[in-house]
Amino acid sequence: MALKSTIYKVKLNIADMDRGYYGDHQLTLAQHPSETDLRLMVRILAFALNASDSLTFTKGLSSEEDEAELWDRSLSGEIALWVEFGQADEKWLRKACGRAQKVHLYCYGGRSTDVWWQQQQAALQRYQNLSIWQLPEDSLQACLELVQRQMELQCSITEGQIWLSDSSHNVHLQPELLKE
Repeated sequence: MALKSTIYKVKLNIADMDRGYYGDHQLTLAQHPSETDLRLMVRILAFALNASDSLTFTKGLSSEEDEAELWDRSLSGEIALWVEFGQADEKWLRKACGRAQKVHLYCYGGRSTDVWWQQQQAALQRYQNLSIWQLPEDSLQACLELVQRQMELQCSITEGQIWLSDSSHNVHLQPELLKE
């Protein structure tokens, strides 16, 4: 018998002073049975960092198609922004860079990300529309305190620093820009 996804409802208030974006979003996230709570929080953070009225989650881990994890598409179907998580394969990122105007990759995983970056750095430098950030492992672990089936989160972003909070927890993150 196949395991079912777990559904999370997220009310996300975003104040992004760096981009001048302020908005409230009602997100419904399906957590695939193989997806960790840590990855779920990376998805929420990536949404907050790139939020717009047209940014949407795709099928993610359940996808059989060539889709981003998160993308911003124009009304004509062009992909303005393609967002991926983890330590993506260079071949996959090449495809994303060929299809989208901008590609953002949010890496996490602590020391394994450092090893991945050392191996991929030279190959990925040629993609002018690719930006890569490393999310700090200790801060991501602290984000796990925020995980609930129904979340009300506030996200403030200023000068590259992120504060993510609910009614009883506050987490500070400072992503490291690996490639712009």
